[in-house]
Amino acid sequence: MNHLALIIPTIDKLGGAERQVLILAKGMLNRGWRVNVVALSGSGGAAAAELLTSGVGFLSLHMRKGLADPRGWIRFNKWLRIARPDIVHAHLPHAAWMARWSRLCAPSRVVVDTIHSPGLGTLGRRLAYRCSRWLPDKVTAVSHSAADAYSSARMVSNSQIVVLPNGIDTDQWRPDPESHYSLRNALGLTNEFLWLAAGRLDPVKDYQALLHAMTTVSPPAQLVIAGAGPLESDLRLLAHQLDLEQRVRFLGFEPNVLRWMQAADGFVLSSWWEGLSMALLEACSCALPLVASDVPGNREVIISQQSGLLATVGDVNALASAMTQIMTKTPKERLDMGLQARNHVLQKFSLNSVLDRWETLYTTLLDQHPHPTRFASRHLLSVDT
Repeated sequence: MNHLALIIPTIDKLGGAERQVLILAKGMLNRGWRVNVVALSGSGGAAAAELLTSGVGFLSLHMRKGLADPRGWIRFNKWLRIARPDIVHAHLPHAAWMARWSRLCAPSRVVVDTIHSPGLGTLGRRLAYRCSRWLPDKVTAVSHSAADAYSSARMVSNSQIVVLPNGIDTDQWRPDPESHYSLRNALGLTNEFLWLAAGRLDPVKDYQALLHAMTTVSPPAQLVIAGAGPLESDLRLLAHQLDLEQRVRFLGFEPNVLRWMQAADGFVLSSWWEGLSMALLEACSCALPLVASDVPGNREVIISQQSGLLATVGDVNALASAMTQIMTKTPKERLDMGLQARNHVLQKFSLNSVLDRWETLYTTLLDQHPHPTRFASRHLLSVDT
């Protein structure tokens, strides 16, 4: 039985990358793999309990000072030597560097890491990727925009990187008319158009632009924002200053975003950039018409004018205009847009097809690397992206 270890900074708070790790862990377990998730810090919380219940192993290194905590390195290398996973697959920068450099002390058959965003970060991050790019056997990116950004910055070589998108469970994330009406009734909504935005309250999501756009969108429209983050108090204050308190609701961290997807009439995403937004894929799978900023990662999900509308990034008027266009369409036109969004996800991002691609990548790399090594093989895998 092949043994897969998935490395992630933490699963105490679940963003798109963390949720994808959970999906991949349980998906590969169901395909007969032995799977462990290793978090650099935190206790794992409810997500760890869910993993353990499903049969996925979980370990936290309890690192307190980031990568500067030597105890975490010692724990991780000891675990690698004892558990001997066939594949070490890291997600997000800190986990990637941990997996890469630990290979020198605990040789591995295959080391893979995944890029989840086109954001290059600081000079230190760029140098860290460049200096260690000889250690992983393969680097994957969730979108072509993320792959292009990192290869252009010489943080990864073109021959080393492959695009494997996020996957979505389309059986779970699907429209539900009964939930749509029952939740709207509970909220006291009748004919108001309900927009949903979901994601961490960080500057990159540009919720400020979305709130300003709401001031010019027809007043019957309401907006629900699902997510927590450092800007929550500033955004609540801005909503008050814009006199939007009766039209905008902040949910904070919402463990059940699905019911809100099923209750909403449309989904809006105003980010400055995206790798491949899980929230956007989930909204597509729930057959919602979409409005999103016109950035490369979103273009890989939205078919403009068919499944949704793209608005110039940072342009409040363009965002408000796109939202208004969606609202003024007939119910049938919006339904058609939503169904096209769902069909696009079914064709390109369904969980089973993405798991097939991961399993093919893993098994091919294992065939090419029968023995543990301290560095990547010069024989790099060629995969059709």
